[in-house]
Amino acid sequence: MVTEACKKNQITVNGQVAKPSKEVFPGDKITFRRDQITQIIVVLDVPQNRVGPKLVDIYRKDETPEEVYQHLEMIKLSKEHYRKTGDGRPTKKDRRDLQDFEIENDFDLNDEI
Repeated sequence: MVTEACKKNQITVNGQVAKPSKEVFPGDKITFRRDQITQIIVVLDVPQNRVGPKLVDIYRKDETPEEVYQHLEMIKLSKEHYRKTGDGRPTKKDRRDLQDFEIENDFDLNDEI
């Protein structure tokens, strides 16, 4: 996954596009795009061996601004407002409710605004 992102020039280390074989050192700033936001990670130290996911935060510091995460949360909430994830297509009752709404308000949802 990360290799593909590097090949697409989506990851930068200290402002320069990174290749998959790029070595990182303590103090390097890694910037990448994930979940519609640009994240900034600073390498604090490089472990000698592989470590588990719970220990990764010891070796990195997230410098992504808090406003970016709040914006992402607002995007998620706005998507759920329209229709909950996993609800699928509208049921027959949902369609009838929409038709009743159109009739009551003399409004056609199929017309362009």
